[in-house]
Amino acid sequence: MKKPAGTSKNSGKKSELAKRRQAPLATPSDISTEGTRDISGALNRLLADVFALYLKTKNFHWHISGPHFRDYHLLLDEQATEIFAMTDPIAERIRKLGGTTLRSIGHISRTQRLLDNDAEYVQPLDMLAELQEDNKSLTAFMREVHDICDEHRDIATASLIENWIDETEQRTWFLFETSRRGDPTGH
Repeated sequence: MKKPAGTSKNSGKKSELAKRRQAPLATPSDISTEGTRDISGALNRLLADVFALYLKTKNFHWHISGPHFRDYHLLLDEQATEIFAMTDPIAERIRKLGGTTLRSIGHISRTQRLLDNDAEYVQPLDMLAELQEDNKSLTAFMREVHDICDEHRDIATASLIENWIDETEQRTWFLFETSRRGDPTGH
């Protein structure tokens, strides 16, 4: 006996597919709705922290002063470039999963966990120490996101994070070694 139209498993799948085609920003993924929500939320927090660290690193790059100006200035510019390079892949990963990303500077400031530094002047070695701690915090945040990715079997995001952890640990190492010499003023 033939089943009436619309009662098969395939018609249910077709109906779901038609809904997704109509939904803007609802990128299809094999990751569950809960997984998309959890991973996207964690990645958005990470993205906010990456933007905050990028801007702080550029701020210190622009306002460094002292006899080691050139070395510190170039180091911080190099690190800022590396940090900024993470932003688009993080945001695009969120979109690939079907999530939505941060939309404004206000959204970043409400979401970031790393603290801003708006001080008029910061001693060079204090800058390096603060950035070292922020990079260590960023590494810890990435490990948390990696755990969430593992929980939802998101291998692609976990793989990206593994590379970023390595880069962030290198920045931390360079900041540590660079700040070991001299007195508190960086001389």
